Amino acid sequence: MSNKKPCNKSRLGNASRRTFLSTTAVAGAAILAAPYIKSARAAERKITVRDPGGPFSAGFKAAYYDPFKAETGIEVVGIQGEHEPTGMIKAMVEAKNYTWDGALLSKSSHQSLVNLGYLEPIAPKGGPGKHVSEVPEGLRGEFILGNDVYATLIAYRKDVLGDKGPKNWADFWNTDKIPGARALRKHPFDTMEQALLADGVAPADLYPIDFDRAFASLDKIKDSVDIWWTGGAQTSQLLSSGEVDMLPTWNGRAQVAVDDGAPVELVWDGALYTYEGWTILKGTPNVDLMREFIEFCAQGKQQAAYTPHVAYGPTNPKAFEYVEAERAKVLPTNPAYLPNMVPVDTDFWGANKDSASERFNAWLLS
Repeated sequence: MSNKKPCNKSRLGNASRRTFLSTTAVAGAAILAAPYIKSARAAERKITVRDPGGPFSAGFKAAYYDPFKAETGIEVVGIQGEHEPTGMIKAMVEAKNYTWDGALLSKSSHQSLVNLGYLEPIAPKGGPGKHVSEVPEGLRGEFILGNDVYATLIAYRKDVLGDKGPKNWADFWNTDKIPGARALRKHPFDTMEQALLADGVAPADLYPIDFDRAFASLDKIKDSVDIWWTGGAQTSQLLSSGEVDMLPTWNGRAQVAVDDGAPVELVWDGALYTYEGWTILKGTPNVDLMREFIEFCAQGKQQAAYTPHVAYGPTNPKAFEYVEAERAKVLPTNPAYLPNMVPVDTDFWGANKDSASERFNAWLLS
């Protein structure tokens, strides 16, 4: 590892910035080879990452932020960001003004940024570190390290609907069969798939999405949607308070309501699943510190430590050696659920997110 003192970010001019990035790129392989060696000045170093807030804040503090600082002396500051923060990241990269060094992103959001060249590879040229390599290739990529697998499913209040709650997306759309207050996500992600599944499209035929058919299906339920939700924490509150009787949300957010004592049922059949993971913003001066952090987060033991707070499935299979048996029953990577769930095509969304969002927002106003 280089003996040079870390550069002060605020003093980096264009020339010194290029020098800094060049020297840290060379040092990256050494950092990953021995990821937890403290430098003499580590205590003065800090990275800032976007996380989804809510239960993630406590979970990531316990699993990653505090242990990483204890191991390396490097401080991690987690800042809650909007649920699809691609616009914020674009602005940071283009202005070279980094509020965040890295971000936890959905695979779809990550792909849209990869297409623009706005993310850094998570590993140096020497390849991924030991723990990143333990994560299955299907749950990581050149620009993302999968942190958790999550499902978008139907959650409903058992005290209101009893055993007559929706069992699938067609039921959710059938307001005559199952009356009650409903909410939907104010975003095309997942909502398009739900509309098509409700309209009878087979999971194998979802992609490429037939937007005309999806919006025609949404037309049938639009007037029955009481709330268009914009964030995961909001759905936990809607379920806990009983403000709505049913909604699609991420399983971890529904589990928050369950853990708080709300009589909420989760419907795993037909749930949509994908993963989210750690990414590095293109051009941040703290690329190598982020790579060190990501290698730390890939450890199974560390991933297991967030599951008491967030009911999402760890991506490192070794995590289940440390997860409590009862908690494992509510994680999406449970083999009892996956065969009946529907994978999301994130490559499709990476290419179509912006145009779909424009059309969706215009439809909401129509």
